[in-house]
Amino acid sequence: MQPATAVVADIVEGISPFDDLERHHIATTLGWLQSTDDIFRRAKPATPSPHLVAYVVLVDPDARGVYLGRHRMAGLHLPMGGHVEPGEHPLTAARREAGEELGIDPAFDVVGEQPFFLTATTTVGRTAGHVDVSLWHVIRGDRGREYSLDPVEFDGGQWWDLDPYGLPETDPHLSRFVRKLDSVLLAEAQV
Repeated sequence: MQPATAVVADIVEGISPFDDLERHHIATTLGWLQSTDDIFRRAKPATPSPHLVAYVVLVDPDARGVYLGRHRMAGLHLPMGGHVEPGEHPLTAARREAGEELGIDPAFDVVGEQPFFLTATTTVGRTAGHVDVSLWHVIRGDRGREYSLDPVEFDGGQWWDLDPYGLPETDPHLSRFVRKLDSVLLAEAQV
């Protein structure tokens, strides 16, 4: 296993699964990482499949909101994020994507710098059919602030209530992410 792949495997092993599906995605991802070092996208849109993605989920935990952009290629309301570049650390990719797509220096102070959630999803939209292994990072946002999204990738964005049942057409795992985040936020509020 190459050093970059070993780093990703360590990160994946550190994610606490929320449910059986995330447990399955983690186990599948660890098996994939053991079988190859070809984990970074080399050619658009999908070579190799699967490949790594870093999601950067902008959350306002106090005002209970999640910010999603209308992604032009996927045709869905999605968190910001993108492909992890060859040899790039996923946290570096998350910082880069927050800067490129939101124009901000992200604060990873909601649940920490490590990915909070992991999914393996077959893509939809104009680049449908390949598998993205997504590491979901949580960054702090301000629901009272407007964010200027990269107009090449997004057709605007908006805040949505942090409610797994009130989300728009989005990533099929976002409602599970919201439930997992809520369980952590509620536990912290009780301390």
